[in-house]
Amino acid sequence: MTTASPRTPPAVLPGPNDVCWCGSGTKYKKCHRGADAVEARKKGPEVARHGIRPGIISPRRDVPLNIPRPDYAASGRPLRRGGDSDIKTPDVIARMRRACKAAAEVLQEVAGHVRPGITTDELDAITHEAYIRRGGYPSTLNYHGFPKSLCTSVNEVICHGIPDSRALEDGDIVNLDITIFLDGVHGDCSATYFVGTPQPESERLVRITRECLDMGIAAVKPGRPVSDIGRAIEEHATKNGVSVVRAYCGHGIGETFHTALQIPHYYEPEADTVMQTGMIFTVEPMINQGGWGHRTWDDGWTAVTADGSRSAQFEHTLLVTEQGAEILTVP
Repeated sequence: MTTASPRTPPAVLPGPNDVCWCGSGTKYKKCHRGADAVEARKKGPEVARHGIRPGIISPRRDVPLNIPRPDYAASGRPLRRGGDSDIKTPDVIARMRRACKAAAEVLQEVAGHVRPGITTDELDAITHEAYIRRGGYPSTLNYHGFPKSLCTSVNEVICHGIPDSRALEDGDIVNLDITIFLDGVHGDCSATYFVGTPQPESERLVRITRECLDMGIAAVKPGRPVSDIGRAIEEHATKNGVSVVRAYCGHGIGETFHTALQIPHYYEPEADTVMQTGMIFTVEPMINQGGWGHRTWDDGWTAVTADGSRSAQFEHTLLVTEQGAEILTVP
């Protein structure tokens, strides 16, 4: 008599409403989702000891008083705006084009400094000055208390990495997340870069992540639900054996940094908001080599993969047009 060996979770875990990996035939959220999350948390601290460690965070950088700033710049608390529409007026669209172009230029400028030996805090200083030269305010600076002018997410850091004293090392990957407040609106974009000589698996992850962004942008069409975007991204990721982070999503943007509109990067049938011409939002898939689970460091910001696998991200701000999507964040 033989007994079947116990099944183990796959690298890419199913979505909440998908059939559980164990073969029970029930939805994952009603079966092994809770137990998998517990196991991921158990592994988290051990993984952290062998991965990225937090460095020293320098004092917050000053912004000249003549630079217009968002409502949260002093208090750290964005004002609640009930009247913001995700369908923008021609005036807002014109200002968004300028802000997004500036964000793309800053991203391109800072990316030119990525190399082994430079610290993420030095990249923050370069970014900070690039915003100011353009007359813009760093959107992340003091947003809900965030201490820096950009997010630098290295290796297993999914998003919201705080620039610090850690020097980038050969073989690292780093996401630079740039957002500028200019002309009363926010322009938002990000990309993942290789540090020195890329590792083959990192090259593959970054390529697939960029393809996922492209798939998501191609799914933007007026009259269709925003769930189409996540469906396209998740299908491509799953086909390539990587996973889509579920805890963070794209968002409406304009005079407010994050509006109530959310853009999941995995298929969520309840994301049934219909895309309309004039809408502006971000698409910013975060793709993990391993499972999609995450945990957050004690700093309250840095999100890392639960299993220690690497994560990559690309982001554009998009305007919905009659033809599809206009990418606003181009230099």
